[in-house]
This record gives sequence, C-alpha cells and structure tokens, in this order.
Amino acid sequence: MPDKTYSRYYVFVYITSSIAGIWPYLKPRTKLFRISLLLLTTLTVIIAQAGFQYMCKLRLQCTAQNFATCTVPILVIIMMYTIQSNARTIKTLTEHLFIDWEELKSTEEYDIMKSYAKNSRRLFLFFFAHCFLTMCIIMLMSLMSFILDIVLPLNESRPVLLPYPSYYFVDAEEYVFQIFSHTIVAWFFLGIGIMAHDGMFITYIEHICSSFAVIGYRFEHLFSNEAKGIVKLVQMMNAARELRALLAQLVEDVFNIPNILQLFLITVGLSLTLLQIAQHEDNILEIVRYMSFISVQMTRLFIFSFEGQKLIDHSLQIRDRIYNSSWYNVSAKSRELVMMVMMKSLRPSFISAGKIYIFSLKSFITVVQASISYFAMLSSFH
Repeated sequence: MPDKTYSRYYVFVYITSSIAGIWPYLKPRTKLFRISLLLLTTLTVIIAQAGFQYMCKLRLQCTAQNFATCTVPILVIIMMYTIQSNARTIKTLTEHLFIDWEELKSTEEYDIMKSYAKNSRRLFLFFFAHCFLTMCIIMLMSLMSFILDIVLPLNESRPVLLPYPSYYFVDAEEYVFQIFSHTIVAWFFLGIGIMAHDGMFITYIEHICSSFAVIGYRFEHLFSNEAKGIVKLVQMMNAARELRALLAQLVEDVFNIPNILQLFLITVGLSLTLLQIAQHEDNILEIVRYMSFISVQMTRLFIFSFEGQKLIDHSLQIRDRIYNSSWYNVSAKSRELVMMVMMKSLRPSFISAGKIYIFSLKSFITVVQASISYFAMLSSFH
C-alpha cells in the first residue's frame, strides 16, 4: 500500500484483504498461501455441514436448519474465486483509490474525498464490529449449556449445542472443546473472507461516489467566469465522468456473480431462518442464535443496497450541480457542450445482480417483503 497520508483510510481493508490473500499487491507466493489456507479452512466447515446433512437424510426441517449456515462457506469460496479470477480488474480499481487523490486540485476537493474515505472506513468498522459481536453471541449461546451445568446443575449434563449445524464424525460431548476450537478458528477465517470482500466493495463504491462529488464540484465552480479553453476543460471533466462510470461498471462486473448468489441466499436463508425461529419459540438459546444470524444477513443486504443507492444518486447529481452553476455566463458553443454532458448524466451508474436486481433502498424493502412472504407460505405448509 502506498505510503501516503490518505492511505490510513484504507488500512483496515488492506489488513483484512491481505489476510484473506486477495490484496492485489501481495507477492504471488504469499497470496497463494493465504488464499489456500482460507479455502482449506472453509472446506473443513463444508465437510462438517455435509456430515450433518447426511445424518439428516432428506428431512425438510433438518435441511432448513442447515441451509442458513451452509450458504456462508459456499459464498466465501465463490467470493474468493471471483476476486482471484478478476485480479487485473481489482488491481485497476485499487490503483484508482490512490491515483485520484494525486489529481485533486484544491483543499475543498481534498476535503470531499477525505469525507467519503472516512465514511467507508466507518461503515467497514461498523460491519466488522457487528460480525464480531454476532459471532461472540452465537458462541456464548452454544456455551450456555456448560454455564448452566455449573450454575444450575441437573442430574445429568445438558445436551451440547454446537455453534452451527454440523457433524464431526466423533462424539460431540467427548470432543466438545476440540470442536469449539475448530469452530472459532474456521469461522474467524470465514468472517475475514466475507469482510475482505465486502470491505473492497464498500471502499470502491464510496471512492467512485467521492469522484462524482469532486467532478460535480468542479462543474459547479467552472462557469463563474468565462475562462480561456473552457471547452477543453468541459471535455476533460466529461471524460473524467465517463471514466468513473466505467469504474462503476467494472465493480459491477467483478461482484456480479457473488451478488446474484448473495441475493438468492439471503432471500431464501432469511425465510428459512424465520421458520426456524417460529419452530423453536420455546428455546430462547436457539432464538437468540437465529436472530443473530438474521441481523448479519439484513445488515449485509442493507449496506449493499445503501451503497447502490448512493452510487445512483451521485451519478445523477452531476446534472444538478451543472444546472446550479453559472453556465449561462459562457458562450453558446460552451452551453451546447454542457447540455450534452447533462444529457449523458441522465443515465445513472448502478450496481446490479445479474442485470435483474438493482441494489437500492427500494429494492431492499422488496427483498425483505418477499422473504417474509416466503416465510408465511412455508409456515402454512408446516
């Protein structure tokens, strides 16, 4: 990572993506070792979940219980594969995180870029803290049987509640500490993989939004006076706007497949998790665990939808910034060029899942409503 003052805004994304082995500037051997370690750890979780499913046979209730958590390691593998297969694009997007800072021309533009970089860092830290707290709650709920055996002992030990549906092909009560140790390590790596992927997504989108904001600021202050070469300046800024739109398209291309899978898994997983809560209404430990899992699902979907909405709004705001400027003070030729830029700005940049679902706050509400509808339908069958 470049040794610049603004690099500190991306330090957390750099750390998590480096641990996951997807930071574009890692040495090839280091990248291969770390990504292999993450994938092997993820594979152990999948094997344990496959064992649980095998013991379940084809019972629907048991499968529904396993579905919500078994999607996580599958999603991590697809995320890592997608980023590795688009390594050049990721490197290009990461380079622009630093190149655009060098092209700033005033203190005001630097402050604009800094505010968005700080916002991406805050959002990433919020998501990291939320995931860490959720993991702690799930582990605590699983350990509650041991705690209750000490505080309120019964004639026999309470059954072991594993942190997630899994079968390790051994006696769970005899090897409970080994199983918990594996769970903590494995889900730590899974969490790092998800946060590295999502951290990159948040950082890229926030940076593109900041670039749109800087371009809008330049347009708004460009026409205060009739300047020499204003046509050339407008053309340069329009080219910069087109470049940011292209970068947004690159982000969509890289994260498209994980977004499609994520949308499907969240919609179905949320419905099944709500069903599990309804079926375990007398078990407070299970309810707390499932509610914790729902909170992570909803938080991830909301963050993606919020960032998608932000990108749409910022790509359209250039038109408003131009309109609010003193464009009427320039020549007729310049006004024609400005009008063309405004017309091009009517086409918003957006992030979609398979060109079908556009991430926005409205779409977020639609997914939540659809998940609740599916839950109601499954409950009626049950």
